[in-house]
Amino acid sequence: MSIAPYGTGSVVKTAIFCIVIFIAGIFLPQPGGVVFSVAAILFLLFTLYFYRDPERSTPVGKGEFVAPADGKIVLKQTVNHPVTGPGSTLVSIFMSPFNVHVNRIPLDGKVRGCQYHEGKFLMAFDHRSMSDNERMEITLDTAAGPVWFCQVSGFVARRIVCDLKTGQQVMRGSRFGMIKLGSRVDIALPASFRVTATEGEKTVAGETVLAQAGGF
Repeated sequence: MSIAPYGTGSVVKTAIFCIVIFIAGIFLPQPGGVVFSVAAILFLLFTLYFYRDPERSTPVGKGEFVAPADGKIVLKQTVNHPVTGPGSTLVSIFMSPFNVHVNRIPLDGKVRGCQYHEGKFLMAFDHRSMSDNERMEITLDTAAGPVWFCQVSGFVARRIVCDLKTGQQVMRGSRFGMIKLGSRVDIALPASFRVTATEGEKTVAGETVLAQAGGF
C-alpha cells in the first residue's frame, strides 16, 4: 500500500526520530531501554498506517456524488446554505485517527474557489467545529449546480492540506488533499440532489455514493 504524497515529509521525519529512539533504547539500562525501542517501532508503524493511501474504485454513474472522506456520517439535516441555497442538505463525515485521511473530489466540476479560515481546534465530533474550527471551504461548480464541501480540523488534527486552485477542472474520485489526524468533512448539496446518505453510515472516500444529482 502506498503512502500519501501529502505525508511523505512527516513519514521521513518520524522514521528518523524513531530510529534514533530505537538505537538509544538499545544502550539504555534494561528493561527501560526495551520499552523505548518498542514504543519507537509502534509509533513508526502507526505513522505509516495513518498516511496510507489505498487505491479506490470510483463509481462511473452520471451524477453520482461520492464521499470526499472516509469515516462515519454524524449529521444530516436540511439547511439554507449561502452557496447551495434553500432546501439544501448538510452532511457531515467524522474521521477518526484510524480512518484513511486522503480526501477525494466528490463530483466532476470546476473549482469556483477555496477559502481558508483560521479558528479553534474543538473536537471534530462537536458540531460547533463546523463554524468555529480552522477549516478550508471549497465550492465546486458542476453540471448539476454548485456543491460545497469543507475540510475541518479537529482537536488532534492541526494541519489541513488542500492543493486545489480556483478555475481548476477536477474529476470525481481524484485526490485533492488531506487533514492530518482526527477531523471532519462537511458537505452541502442543493435541493436538486437526492441524498441517500444516512446518519451512522460508514463512508469510503471516492467510492460511497452519498447522493444523486437531479437531471441525470
